[in-house]
Amino acid sequence: MQRLAALFLSLMVLTGPALSAPIGVLIEERARADYADSLPQDGEFEITVKDAPADEVLTLAEFWMDPRSGKFLANAVLDTGEVQRIGGFALVTMPVPVPVTRLLPDDIIMEDDLAIMRLPVGRIGAYVITDAEEVIGKQVRRVLTPGRPIQTQSIIHPLVINRGERVDIYFSDGLLALSSPGRALDDAHEGQEIRIVNLVSNKTVTGIATGEGTVEIFR
Repeated sequence: MQRLAALFLSLMVLTGPALSAPIGVLIEERARADYADSLPQDGEFEITVKDAPADEVLTLAEFWMDPRSGKFLANAVLDTGEVQRIGGFALVTMPVPVPVTRLLPDDIIMEDDLAIMRLPVGRIGAYVITDAEEVIGKQVRRVLTPGRPIQTQSIIHPLVINRGERVDIYFSDGLLALSSPGRALDDAHEGQEIRIVNLVSNKTVTGIATGEGTVEIFR
């Protein structure tokens, strides 16, 4: 290993002055290469180095990394010609919306209720919401804890129709479009199926809640 460092230094003498870089920059370059196309678009690295060299580091002669855990080992070539084994973590983090206060069932999530926190990718499960726009305006289904990622099953679209409410019924078969007043027999979220009584025909029909007080029936 010492011979490798000496060879590297002799090459630097022949090609020009040695330029050192912060150890975190060198590690991130190698870690990015290991992740390649699997690195998330919004991913950023948080580098932690154990027993960082006191001397300047010219390059990393060898680099081994487990992308799943972020743990790495490397041989750092110092400007003194020595090679030092270093280790640590190169964790990829992503921005995730989290509540700033405790939110209870039936609360409507507002922009001020959220903060953006960077979390390691390994802590972000398949059902964690990473886009704040998918959270704002939704209704809380399960208690949301401050600083904890929001799961898709913990929020729902808010109610747009309440049971017993007067609604407007729209019917369309592609050629003919009609409307009539109705009354809701169920609560419904946007996009949810709902039973309503047509107040003109006094018949019970089923449609889709499409907005505040509106139901559409398709044929």
